[in-house]
Amino acid sequence: MTINNKKTIRIVLISSFILLNVLLLFGLSSILDYLNTGADRSSMLHLEKETVNTYLPKVSWEELKNEGRKMEPTTLKMIEKDYLFSWYIKNKSLENNKKQGVEDFYTQNARVNLYHTIDYNLKNNISIESTTLKHHPKLEFYSEDGQQVVFTDKNVIEFQKVYKDKKLVTEIQDTATYKVLMLLEDGFWRIRHMQRMKQEPVAKDTLKTSPEFKVVGKKIKFNNADFTIKGINYYPKNSAWDTFGDSFNKDTIAKDFDIIKKVKLNSIRIFIQYDDFGRADIKTEKLKKLRTLLDIAEAKDLKVIITLFDFYSDYTIESWTLTSRHAEKIVSEFKNHKAIIAWDIKNEPNLDFESRDKNNVLQWLQQMITVVKENDPNHLVTIGWSNSYEATNLEEKVDFVSYHFYNAIDDFETEYGTLDLASKKPLVIQEFGIPSYRGLWSWFGANNDGQAEYHKKMQALFKKNNLAFMSWTLYDFPNVPNQVAGKWPWQKNRQKKFGFIDENGKKKPAFLHITY
Repeated sequence: MTINNKKTIRIVLISSFILLNVLLLFGLSSILDYLNTGADRSSMLHLEKETVNTYLPKVSWEELKNEGRKMEPTTLKMIEKDYLFSWYIKNKSLENNKKQGVEDFYTQNARVNLYHTIDYNLKNNISIESTTLKHHPKLEFYSEDGQQVVFTDKNVIEFQKVYKDKKLVTEIQDTATYKVLMLLEDGFWRIRHMQRMKQEPVAKDTLKTSPEFKVVGKKIKFNNADFTIKGINYYPKNSAWDTFGDSFNKDTIAKDFDIIKKVKLNSIRIFIQYDDFGRADIKTEKLKKLRTLLDIAEAKDLKVIITLFDFYSDYTIESWTLTSRHAEKIVSEFKNHKAIIAWDIKNEPNLDFESRDKNNVLQWLQQMITVVKENDPNHLVTIGWSNSYEATNLEEKVDFVSYHFYNAIDDFETEYGTLDLASKKPLVIQEFGIPSYRGLWSWFGANNDGQAEYHKKMQALFKKNNLAFMSWTLYDFPNVPNQVAGKWPWQKNRQKKFGFIDENGKKKPAFLHITY
């Protein structure tokens, strides 16, 4: 080996040794920095994603007039975020009887009682599903060093389901007030002390009302005159179950509304899909499209029923805060729009009774009705039941009863009469119709003439009794999503042919009987 080769090898070895030590020192410094500054609890527990997707109670701070240091807006946001995280962690701990994450949001003294509860529940096979719906914190003290904060969280609305041996024991909805002390430790705010206080009477918020639609007895009134809904369920041509998608076109909608108005219908029903609108984080572009549609309807003198939840079936307590924010943001945005008759909370919720538990569905519906009425006192509220037999559920909570009729036409008067006797509210047949489909998958279905005869008979019944109706639907659909009717052709093909106008824009014979 030459002298030059030895020097080269020596240089390489020394350089590698130096580089290795530099990397080790950098790694150690990073670890020390991580330990000194505190781990990102949100990242460790996936809380940023979890809370956005599962926990968003409404928080309304009172005016900041606290003792001590002036509160910085960014600090207040951090306090609120960590405070809500603490509730989320507590809720999950009581549900699963696990202590994961508790020490990240509660100081040692504060977590003692929570740990005792978890241990007791675990030993006795008790679990608690819980959520909070509203918080009204009032800041009382913020220390000069920025390390302590004291506030009173007033009128916290809580809902709990208590299970023993996996069986529901009791359900509790409560309003409580808490005195809270939080400390800043390692860059995060932790609960140091949280004490339930004596609950004072809750003053109800009153919004200014100017309703054009009212219910008097069993009549819907518009500006104090009787208003009989004569309408149709509406999707634009070639945009079935995708009204507010990429194909949204105001000229198309305006032409459709001209068709609807010309045949002397006075109202339409439209649908909002929870995921499509952004869940709790409502998409601005969707609100703009909805406003455009409502403005066109108002210009054409058509009234609108808006179904707030379509293609939605999660009624668990954990989801309540998200669906509340969804409803709240949409309803408050359009609470003064004059085109709206009513908010239809959910399309055919009773279809989920068996798979999601009837009690869960009804409780969720009640919560959504409360949210809608709190944020919009100007419009009516209903629920779109899939049949007349379930339509009296929550009758006392809605303004009028809506149901769908797809049974034999000979059964209509008996069904309607039975429900009318049982109900004290106005009735609306919110969906009805038959498809003009006879083919490989439906040998005995109606053809175009059979569909026309059906609507002729139905309109005669509506006219005879001056009944409110909304037919299904204006157009035939070239395509139907799987989640609507299933993936098989014998399921889809019937759903494509309910319209009064075919997919080529030609009016079918039934169009002559679209109203009376």
